[in-house]
Amino acid sequence: MGALDGIKVLELARVPPAELPGMMLADMGADVLKIETPDADRPRGVDAERRSAFAFVNRNKRSLTLNLKAPESQAIFQRLATGADVLVEGFRPGVMKRLGADYETLRALNPRIVYCSLSGFGQDGPYRDFPAHDLNYISLAGVLGLIGERDRRPVIPLNLIADYAGASLHGALGIVLALFARQRTGRGQHVDVSYLDTTVSLLAATPNMRFFFSDGVAPRRGEGFLGGSYPYYAIYETRDGKLLTIGCTEPWLWENFCKAIGRPDLARFARRPDQFVRAANAEEEAARREIEAIIKTRDRDEWYERLVKADVCVGKVYDVEEAVHDPQVNHRQMIVEAEHPKFGKVRQFGIAIKLSETPGVVRHAAPLPGEHTDTVLEELGLGAPEIARLRARGVIE
Repeated sequence: MGALDGIKVLELARVPPAELPGMMLADMGADVLKIETPDADRPRGVDAERRSAFAFVNRNKRSLTLNLKAPESQAIFQRLATGADVLVEGFRPGVMKRLGADYETLRALNPRIVYCSLSGFGQDGPYRDFPAHDLNYISLAGVLGLIGERDRRPVIPLNLIADYAGASLHGALGIVLALFARQRTGRGQHVDVSYLDTTVSLLAATPNMRFFFSDGVAPRRGEGFLGGSYPYYAIYETRDGKLLTIGCTEPWLWENFCKAIGRPDLARFARRPDQFVRAANAEEEAARREIEAIIKTRDRDEWYERLVKADVCVGKVYDVEEAVHDPQVNHRQMIVEAEHPKFGKVRQFGIAIKLSETPGVVRHAAPLPGEHTDTVLEELGLGAPEIARLRARGVIE
């Protein structure tokens, strides 16, 4: 039994960050029906089908193609929404209203529906209708300007911040909170998730921002104890040209590190309270250079084993091929296999949330677009002649 068994979810999303919340719900047992638009330009053939099967964010879902610009499709969608618990959509504000599928319309049909909108800037405000992507959100939130070294341009991170840690995870949490509230009130509600809002919220939680509102002290790129300029929180190159991360922000852990490299005298460079927003000074930079020379005397894996035994916060900078073979990653079942009717075993990343009583399950790989169209329409009571007519009219694919 899954934690969300019996919960029916409709998903209208064209980008992975808006698809991830549905996958997280599906992993926990929800019946997630992905509504896809018929697309004549979509890649076809065996290679396209194989890549589709490996689409992480679409696993455990069913797929229905529906041309929501057609009135007949809108009527079908509204019938589906009447029996749904959750709807997840990732369009710009106003699009769903044009499709006859906005919150007010669906709430009138189904007052219990939890309607989650993931949009760049939210459902209101001066930026509401602007287009943007992760890079734009993190720049506007003040995050990008803090990533990288001093006196250089910011470093562009992967789209993990606004897209996934921001919108996706907050969207999934917002849906679960609204479902919990519905248990008490009997009513659904609109969950309005903004990529920009969630990025600002994530930044606010960082140590660099701790004294901004209280003391007016603003962090700057490459400064602060997490900025990479201090010896106790840095990336070091090893003898074999690989990289090692040291994250000893607690004085006792830094002392362990200094003893392990044979330099207990460097323990005096442990983190101090005044380092929240300033960069390392000349003496601290010199200490880091000394440590760089020491770390280059051994290979990465040799240092790792030595430092782990010394109770030091240390990590290897893996490439992806190494990461998926890491023993801890595999012990925690973060690399799994899903069944696919055509391609057999499909490797996937696993489920990060481990529930002891109702664990999530990867039941099957991602569906092909429209794979369940006929089945879903039959569940609504449509017969084969009606389904064939809809397909001929371009309502479904």
